Amino acid sequence: MRRTRRNHGVACKAQVALAAVKGDKPLAELVEQFSAHSTQITEWKQQLLAWAAEVFGGTKAPSEMPDFRTLSGKTVNANLPQVSI
Repeated sequence: MRRTRRNHGVACKAQVALAAVKGDKPLAELVEQFSAHSTQITEWKQQLLAWAAEVFGGTKAPSEMPDFRTLSGKTVNANLPQVSI
């Protein structure tokens, strides 16, 4: 039987990424604790590390920073060309 796709909230992603950055627990334990795939945890950790400097004094204004919450299927699909049949 097929499992439904999980959508993790922004707060959950931040909590998982912070736990991964701390490095107190190995990745396998974080997978069990947060019920997220190891690839997702690694990706969220990399995003946190990449954008942490921007939050505390980066060169970009907050309006210029990408908002990952708006990268839903609706926004992404709006940029795809429409095909008429």
